[in-house]
Amino acid sequence: MADPDVLVLRQTIHGSDASDLVASLRERLPDREIALARTPAEERELIETARVAVGLEIDEELLAAAEELELFACVFAGTGHLPRDALADRGVAVTNASGVHGPNIAEHVLGSMITHARQWPRAHRQKADREWRTYETTEVYGSTVAVVGLGAIGQAILDRLEPFDVDTVGVRYSPEKGGPADAVYGFDEFHEAVADAEYVVLACPLTETTRGLVDADALKTMRADAVLVNIARGPIVDTDALVSSLRNSRIRGAALDVTDPEPLPEDHPLWGLGNVTITPHNAGHTPHYYDRVADILAGNFDRLDSAEELENRVI
Repeated sequence: MADPDVLVLRQTIHGSDASDLVASLRERLPDREIALARTPAEERELIETARVAVGLEIDEELLAAAEELELFACVFAGTGHLPRDALADRGVAVTNASGVHGPNIAEHVLGSMITHARQWPRAHRQKADREWRTYETTEVYGSTVAVVGLGAIGQAILDRLEPFDVDTVGVRYSPEKGGPADAVYGFDEFHEAVADAEYVVLACPLTETTRGLVDADALKTMRADAVLVNIARGPIVDTDALVSSLRNSRIRGAALDVTDPEPLPEDHPLWGLGNVTITPHNAGHTPHYYDRVADILAGNFDRLDSAEELENRVI
């Protein structure tokens, strides 16, 4: 095999293995040599001459063998698990997959909001019981939605909310930068941001600032008809406080794609609450994941050749 321009490391995401990523890259980079490493030995051999490696992770031992490596393209949005200092010391640029999850997670959020507004869980329960009985519903249209975190996913959510004519509130670390929401607050103004929202959507990373952000006090601030939607990380929410608020109708409901703990134990009280919908960290699933990763990487390969700034560069 010729020296690879791009080396795809061993990985499986959402049931798709690395060969699917190779196919997507070859379609976008037909004039480049795309290699797939299927074993640890192949990884060590092929990375010696590869210009670009793409994968979930790269350890320092493998990095030490990468004599020609210019870029490691991480297929995750988060890069905290990587040997960042070692990569920087060797002059290897690092990019992430920020934005890859925007369309699918945004659809998941809107679906969750509509599910709670139209009471689909109740409809499913009544269907199972063959019970024909009307019930009250609400609308997402014209409501107020607070989106906590205005990264790629938060912005994708706000974009898709536009046809619903909602009032939007954003929360971000640098509120002075503004954003696509009607009003933007900092995390130190979290209570003010969520106080009037019928839907509070968590789309922020887990940090020291956001850990336990939605605690008993925050839930007390939220409206009684508010629905909490969490597609971020479980520990951003105080689970015990959430259970208490849901049981006592202090908020209307919750749509949880992530929980704390995770996986959620079979005997956990959240499972038994009728005003909660739970999905198993599934909002990120999409059959288009590798195609979107390949789009970013193909553009960045051209930028490497022309010494332009790389998209999604983090190191």
